[in-house]
Amino acid sequence: MKKTILKRQRLIAFAATLGLLFTGCVSGNEAVNETSKIGDNNAISQESEENGARLGGSVLMVGSTSMDKFANAIAEVYMVGNPNVTVTTEFVGSGAGIEAAINKTADIGNSSRNLKEEEIIKGAVENIVAIDGIAVVTDKANIVENLTKEQLKAIYTGGIRNWSELGGQNQPIVVIGREAGSGTRSAFEEILDIEDKAIYANELDSTGAVIAKATSISGVIGYVSLDVINDTVKTLKLDDMEANAENIRAGEYFLSRPFVMATNGEISEQTPEVQSLFAFIFSEEGSEIIRAIGLIPVE
Repeated sequence: MKKTILKRQRLIAFAATLGLLFTGCVSGNEAVNETSKIGDNNAISQESEENGARLGGSVLMVGSTSMDKFANAIAEVYMVGNPNVTVTTEFVGSGAGIEAAINKTADIGNSSRNLKEEEIIKGAVENIVAIDGIAVVTDKANIVENLTKEQLKAIYTGGIRNWSELGGQNQPIVVIGREAGSGTRSAFEEILDIEDKAIYANELDSTGAVIAKATSISGVIGYVSLDVINDTVKTLKLDDMEANAENIRAGEYFLSRPFVMATNGEISEQTPEVQSLFAFIFSEEGSEIIRAIGLIPVE
């Protein structure tokens, strides 16, 4: 009976949280390495999840701005079932989040890219919690519908500069993207193999800022996390594939990436509160939240 009441409370909070996210928030490699999905799942403490009332403390998640919807939704619903635990989220970029986890100034470093070898050497463990797609957006007046991978690479390296070269209007292409250190930018450039080759008119410090530019500037092209797409912008097909969960799951949409919650050491080495949070994320309730905000749960 107690578990039923708890789950009902969580679902009510879940619905309320999603309502806030979808009405008031726009900011938040071709194949993810399956062997590193969730670290050692068997080591997650189930006892903490079963006995939420015994937990008391805090969890600090720091990192990717692209993961804000995910992190905030998970935190809000988790705290309903664990009222003595405070989960705090900060969004400062993937690189800074991973560094905070390594330095133990944060419990979890949220990253919208795979960890780098040097980060793993320093002690960071890659815990993949969801799969996200990167959508390519432009202004709604743009008549171009589809880009090939090679065309997208050429746009971002300066080889194609006018929409007329792609069947569009005679209009310069305004190339925008994320700032250096952004997980979205790192993943985007790595997938396209254009690291250190991309040329930007504007480098922006948040997902929401990219959406705002695509809404207000004619001829713009940018990239954002799939879950923040709304009807203020136009989302381009890539290689004739729409940016959606079905195509990503089928491996047919090439711009996809992992959402990582990095820890210093394995999950089993973390505090009971952190272990409990991971157990919730990997539960069916956690998977429901992940699906509802447009991401793909890790199976």
